[in-house]
Amino acid sequence: MAIFGIELVREDFRMPEFFKISTTLPATPKQIYTAWMGSKRHTEFTGEPADVETMVGGHFKAFGNYITGVNLELKPYRKIVQSWRTTEFPDTAEDSRLEIDLEETRGGTKLTMRHSNIPDGQAAAYKDGWKKFYFARLKTYFLKRMK
Repeated sequence: MAIFGIELVREDFRMPEFFKISTTLPATPKQIYTAWMGSKRHTEFTGEPADVETMVGGHFKAFGNYITGVNLELKPYRKIVQSWRTTEFPDTAEDSRLEIDLEETRGGTKLTMRHSNIPDGQAAAYKDGWKKFYFARLKTYFLKRMK
């Protein structure tokens, strides 16, 4: 197709994927932030090895070395922004971006996650993974600590 003398050629170009999900957890924003950003607690709630550096520019690994990234922005007890990738990302793919907001609510904390720049075709699996391997495990972790 030509527009104003410029021929447009459609290649199989795919846009990165994204999603937004929320959950309410039975804990304070401080407890959630501390668990997410601490190697020992992150390992405890996921049941998998984690190594988390707690400063902007610091690196993290979770689920062994399956997940890796860098802390881009940290607002203690309110916000975590990280570059994020798994071993399933194509070598040529950029890191994705993970943004977590923590808001105190009745009954705990509302955690809202925006995960963007995900390689094409992978977002649905990661969305399910966040629910199963993070949100459900965080909920269980904090309910056990309340007893």
